[in-house]
Amino acid sequence: MLSRFNRRANRKGFTLIEILIVVVIVAILAAISVPIYVEYVKSARASDAKTTINAVWQATQVFYQDKGEWPSTIEDLVNEKYLDIAKSTALQWTFQIVGAPPITITATSTEQMRGGAGKTVTYNIETGSWEGYGLPTDEGESQ
Repeated sequence: MLSRFNRRANRKGFTLIEILIVVVIVAILAAISVPIYVEYVKSARASDAKTTINAVWQATQVFYQDKGEWPSTIEDLVNEKYLDIAKSTALQWTFQIVGAPPITITATSTEQMRGGAGKTVTYNIETGSWEGYGLPTDEGESQ
């Protein structure tokens, strides 16, 4: 019995069961962490649009105070020097003001954004709420 124990003690390496247990643990951790990471990345991409939408809303209010009328497009704000959108943001997102007075401001992603084109982030001015890509929905999920 003692010689069998000594032979076993001298073996090096892992058994198949040990390797399978490690693989299962890594798979479980990946299944939990990958969706969380994907939502984090979406949220980070959407934050660029949210920041610019806030700047658009502030510039829109200043434009109205100065001119007595609401701007109809983002270009009105940019051309009159009320708004300066970073080049990297302008490549990834297009912005639109809806309504006069504004009801919503929407950002739509372009082909340059890594998340793909056609994603939207919308700020509803009347309710002060956000909707769209990378933002939580009513069910607690992100789109």
